[in-house]
Parts: sequence; C-alpha cells; structure tokens
Amino acid sequence: MIRRLLAAAGLLTLAACAQQPAAPAAAQDTRPDPLPGTRLSVEQLKAQMFHVSAGQRLKATWPGGATVAVGLSFDVDNATAALSTGTIDYEILSRGEYGAVDGLPRILRMLDRQQVPASFFIPAASALLHPAMITKIQGTKQQHEIGVHGWIHERLPVLNNEQEEQRLLNLSIETLTRMTGRRPVGYRAPSWKFSGWTMGQVKAAGFLYDSSLMASDDPYEILLDGKPTGVVELPIERILDDAPYFGGNADGSMPSVGQVYEVFRSEFDVAYDEGGLYLLTMHPHYIGHRSRMAMLERLVEYIKQKPGVWFATHEQIANHVKPLIGR
Repeated sequence: MIRRLLAAAGLLTLAACAQQPAAPAAAQDTRPDPLPGTRLSVEQLKAQMFHVSAGQRLKATWPGGATVAVGLSFDVDNATAALSTGTIDYEILSRGEYGAVDGLPRILRMLDRQQVPASFFIPAASALLHPAMITKIQGTKQQHEIGVHGWIHERLPVLNNEQEEQRLLNLSIETLTRMTGRRPVGYRAPSWKFSGWTMGQVKAAGFLYDSSLMASDDPYEILLDGKPTGVVELPIERILDDAPYFGGNADGSMPSVGQVYEVFRSEFDVAYDEGGLYLLTMHPHYIGHRSRMAMLERLVEYIKQKPGVWFATHEQIANHVKPLIGR
C-alpha cells in the first residue's frame, strides 16, 4: 500500500511538472565586454601597449643656438570629417567650407605678415574639393609644407580594414604628390587615430615623420612592436589644439579667446624654459575666424619677441633631429 501511494504521489508530481510551461532558455548576452583587459596576461598587455610606442627621445640643440623650436600646423579638414560619415547637413558642411573660403586665406596673410612658415596637413579629398587651396599655400612668400592627413578624414579604427586603409593611404599620397609636385614626407592620422596597421604602413611608405602621437613633449623615434622604425615622431597634444576649445564637441562654446591665449602662451613659456619643442595644431575652419586669428597673431608676436626662437616647418624639425637616432 505504501509503495502504491508513493508511486501515485510520484506520478502526480511528474504530471504536475509536465503541465508547467518550460522555462525560457537564458538569453545570450551579445553586448561587448566593457573590460576585456581584465582577463589579459601581462605579456598580452605589453603587446597592446607597446605595439606603437616611444623609443629614443631626440632632444636637440636647435639651429643657430636657438632656445626653442616652434612648429605651427594646420589640419585643413574643412568638411571632410562630416562627408566621411555621410553627413549631409549643410549647416555643418558650410562651417567646414569656411576653412577654404575665408579661414585659410586669412591664415596665409597672417603668416606672410609675421614671416613665419607652417605645415599644412590636408585630407586629399579636401584638396580635390578646393584645389585653389594648394595654389594659395604654394603661392605665398613663405616655404610652407604640405603633409598627408588621410583621404577623407576617415577614422582608421572605425574603418578597421587593412587593405582599404592601405588603398586610401596610397591614394592620398598619389593625389597630393600630383597636386603639389612633390611627394609629402610628413603624415598625420585623421583625428590622430591609428589602427593596428597604421604605423606599419606609414613606415613602409617611407615617411620621414609622423605627428599624431603624444608620448613626450620632445621628438622621439617611434618603435613598432619594440623595434626602431627610423620614423621621427613630432608629438602633438590636445591642450595645444584649437578643436577642443572652438570646435568638435565644444561647437563654438568657448567665446573667450583670451583664455585660450593664456593656455597656449603658458605652454610656450615652459617649452622655452626647457629648451624644447612647441607645436600648435589648428584648423582653418575653427581658428580662421576673425577674433581667433587676432588671438593667434598676438601669440605669434609674443613668441617672436623672445630671443632664440626657431620657427620651422615640421619637415625642417624632423630633418634636424633625425640624425640623433641611434646616437
């Protein structure tokens, strides 16, 4: 009897379970891991950290006994950053076009007045959309430099395609070589963003220098997977870039050019005291506006009144420090 009762109870339990809806399968979490580095070994972290890294610092004695080297650079993006993403917003595109229409000519006039050279990094598509820019840069009294800044200001980590990145780099070099009559020797990555392939391609292309990285205040040789590349890095810094103050996410929300002037001047003062390198990165569609150009000219005049300042293109600076490699 007991056995029959237990069996009956078991049957009742199984039947009850059979009547219950099946539990749903656990949903698979497809979200990307927000902290993948937590599971990597130190060796794996080293491979990531030092794929592209700083090698020998190239602390130089500047020509003519100068105390400091000053390099003014302008990234002539115009509207290419928007065009690269398919953004067809003519308020944004017209703000970019301002760089070609008014910004760049105003910059060139100021550089002629102050008699200082500069380096212009130009996305090749930007040059093709406004080819008169090349003529204007090359037609001034100063010997300005033109360098590579991608094809259409593409973000290389987003592109994430080795073959396509190589195609765009080749196209950029070929276009600017044809338009300027000289193969560029300097490279600056669009948005200063490298992919895992960028440095290898820059080295293979034979560039004298890159100006996209931030590992030092002074020039240094770039290492690729721990090995010297022979490529000079002329480091940049967001503190010394007009975009965080006047463009991009700021969207023109920094009306006080005086505050930006104080930052730029203070950075120069320390570079001067240290006998180092001072590089500014600017954009014609940001810095080229009237009050901002007045601020930049004021800064150039302040720098010029200091004894022992060497204004030079990035190419001149890189050529000067490259012989230090391996010493």
